[in-house]
Amino acid sequence: MIGIAGGGAFGTALGIALAGAGREVRLWARDPSHVTAMTQSRENRRHLPGHALPPGLSPVADVAALSGAEAILLAVPMQALRGLVEAEAETLAPHRLVACCKGVELGTTLGPAEVLAKALPGASAAILTGPSFAHDIARGLPTALTLACADEAAGEALQALLSTPALRLYRTADIVGAELGGALKNVIAIACGAAIGAGLGESARAAVMTRGFAEMNRMAVAQGADPATLAGLSGFGDLALTCTSEGSRNYRRGLALGHRAARLGVEMPITEAVVALLEGRLDVTQAMDMLLARPLRAE
Repeated sequence: MIGIAGGGAFGTALGIALAGAGREVRLWARDPSHVTAMTQSRENRRHLPGHALPPGLSPVADVAALSGAEAILLAVPMQALRGLVEAEAETLAPHRLVACCKGVELGTTLGPAEVLAKALPGASAAILTGPSFAHDIARGLPTALTLACADEAAGEALQALLSTPALRLYRTADIVGAELGGALKNVIAIACGAAIGAGLGESARAAVMTRGFAEMNRMAVAQGADPATLAGLSGFGDLALTCTSEGSRNYRRGLALGHRAARLGVEMPITEAVVALLEGRLDVTQAMDMLLARPLRAE
């Protein structure tokens, strides 16, 4: 049995994919009325309408129903992760946990694995990240994700457990790189959206994506990540999806990253421009002028 904590779109989509491939899945949501509605309609009309829940997927209102799972996927927003694991530590701690959220915790700038390590010392934790939309996964469309796990044997077991014919997982031991790829691309995506919204064109977006990817690499390497991880699904792949699709919802809260870059002494002009935009210190035209006025240099 696979447990999923979080009754939102992504958790439901993963549940649909896994149950559709023959796994027994229990999907826990905190709101009992939401669980009742899913059970009766066999659909998550609140967050993922139009996708039927397979027979093997059981919505549950008691988190204890996840006890004994081979793994528990934590499919909650990044800012809700710490609260979830602290509140349900007794149930979650004995299990292999897979954080399915991206970004950094505001205030601490910790990534998902770091939050789990602080909240549940000694727990077995992995990260599932990469370019994906919930509705694509729920429809059974081909999707590839990165599974980051420091323990090779545990990573192999999770990869086998969570892969399906349409959902392909690639393993890495580089948790830092996987975390930062999923977080840093959000900042670049905001810049790309601003460029397109201001009518600057596709060429400008391509330039922002390319130079933004260079910034992502600098930031990740400064924190010990492997550049190859950033070139994979959890970095470049997620960047490409988030920066080019109108269906992307990953435009939020890259603000905390600018402060970490300053502490590390890493030059990240696009990130700094986005922070200035979000804080209202620059408008789009001023931000683009600032970036275009930078000294010419080698790639």
